[in-house]
Amino acid sequence: MAFRCKGGVAWVALLVAVAALASTAQGFPNPFGHEEFTESYYDETCPNAQSIIRSVMERHAAADPRTAPAILRLFFHDCFVNGCDASILLNATDSMESEKDAEPNATLAGFDVIDGIKSELERSCPATVSCADVLALAARDAVAMLGGPSWGVLLGRKDSLTASIDMANKDLPNPKDSLAELIRMFEKNGLDERDLTALSGAHTVGMAHDCKNYDDRIYSRFGQGGDSIDPSFAALCRHECEQKHDKATAPFDERTPAKFDNAYYVDLLARRGLLTSDQELYTQGCETGDLVKTYAMNGNVFFADFTRAMVKMGNIRPKHWWTPAEVRLKCSVANTHY
Repeated sequence: MAFRCKGGVAWVALLVAVAALASTAQGFPNPFGHEEFTESYYDETCPNAQSIIRSVMERHAAADPRTAPAILRLFFHDCFVNGCDASILLNATDSMESEKDAEPNATLAGFDVIDGIKSELERSCPATVSCADVLALAARDAVAMLGGPSWGVLLGRKDSLTASIDMANKDLPNPKDSLAELIRMFEKNGLDERDLTALSGAHTVGMAHDCKNYDDRIYSRFGQGGDSIDPSFAALCRHECEQKHDKATAPFDERTPAKFDNAYYVDLLARRGLLTSDQELYTQGCETGDLVKTYAMNGNVFFADFTRAMVKMGNIRPKHWWTPAEVRLKCSVANTHY
């Protein structure tokens, strides 16, 4: 089985059996104890869990508007490395390097927010709510706070005892990836092209740090930008980079960078996507290109596909069912080190 854009733009071999990895919103077998993930998982054991998480998120977001985009990004970076198991939150130990120190994670933030949520949950219902579930719920609340959709989060994840900096360096999409490589990495996690295009819409909020993440776009063709970038946009970005160097920042969505909406896709149609991996979605003759046009014209379709894809991504689990897991008492350390 293979993927091909109409007109032969790209071929990508499927490396996994999609049927084996595809998830549903009706509950999903949980390798940690063979339970199912359900929205009602904590209804009896910690009925206030979701309201506690929302309250702490609102408090932090009011104090720092960067909070919500940071938490959403944390969830993505956790799930793509051996599933949604909160491994991204673990600090380094004498015997283990931290995923926080991987190159793609250098600018991650929001760890203190998750720690604050977990502290309040431990006071209310000790040793009950996993850090992985905290992150999933906080990401949902982050999107809603930014004006985006909300959805029912399937719960019951457990927390990994270990992290893998090697996997973090290898398994996270790169801002300079081609469409073919993006499709391959998403398919590896049971996510299809529709999921890829919808989930990339998370870049409708937040900022890129360091020009090295997008210099290939703005300096191609001898510093004028390539055919896939608006020349005035390339010049604007080059000016910012040359003025501020590695301190430069740029919004992924220049229209409404603090609002969760479909403006990101409008930018792509105008060839003003910041990252190569953003603009690659708008490849003519590919399903992703058609979806970019659809989402740019209809934000409701984008919201519906984004929520479905977030549930699906949230069901990515560790590759081996025997992976040791627990409910951490503190998100940054395994219980054996606490």
